[in-house]
Amino acid sequence: MVVLLALGSAVAYGISDFVGGTLSRRVSPWTVAVVAQCASTACVTVLALSTGGDPTSRDLAWGVVAGLGNGIGGVFLYRGLANGRMAVVAPVSAVGAALLPVVVGVVSGERPSAVTWLGVACAFPAIWLVSRAPDPEAAAEPERSSGLLDGLVAGLGFGLLFAALGQVPDTAGLRPLALTQATSVLAIVALATVLRQAWLPRERYAYRALYIGGLGALATTLFLLASQAGLLSVASVLASLYPAVTVLLAVMLLRERIHRPQAVGLVLALSAVVLVAAG
Repeated sequence: MVVLLALGSAVAYGISDFVGGTLSRRVSPWTVAVVAQCASTACVTVLALSTGGDPTSRDLAWGVVAGLGNGIGGVFLYRGLANGRMAVVAPVSAVGAALLPVVVGVVSGERPSAVTWLGVACAFPAIWLVSRAPDPEAAAEPERSSGLLDGLVAGLGFGLLFAALGQVPDTAGLRPLALTQATSVLAIVALATVLRQAWLPRERYAYRALYIGGLGALATTLFLLASQAGLLSVASVLASLYPAVTVLLAVMLLRERIHRPQAVGLVLALSAVVLVAAG
């Protein structure tokens, strides 16, 4: 069950990133992130109110921590994609998102089997390779390092999101997740204010980010359920395969070519899923 839920989360995240990355080239990434997270908050709140659960103050606190990570990760990912540096931002963010929860899971006592560890070992290079694409223009840009910084910050943010949600038990229901989404909105607005970035949705295309919010709500809900159904280390690695979905959508819808490193990465990603499922 953890494999199916985590892969469902990866698919939802991958579609969300594809749509968000495209929209962020027309609309401010700060605006996209705010509108998307507001929509996610509304979706998850409705689910939380219609389902049961008895969250403790500790569960709600983890929800707030996860929200900080979600807000930071989302806005820096969109900013990196908006600047046309997907080849830098996507792999770094995905590896960061997978690595931190794996460390937290192992430290907290998780002991995956040898086969599962082999799948995890395949997943990390898969995440990196599937996101790589020849980008001669980016290589010539003197500011390419800013793309790396965006990826690092986004990866730490998503890693914090996954690690914190992994601490929420199934008895808590979805209320901590609703708090996560609401906190992410506040985190984005606070960051935008500090960095003096416009975040109010004034562009006419901004409200298309509502679709992203629905996908984001689905992705985080599936990940929460996956982390409760199995090991956090496994759920986070499989959910972090989302760049593979983004790349496949770009191939199918934008007619982009799959280059050799990406093809190797897709094969490794498939191997990782099979090994983790077998373990």
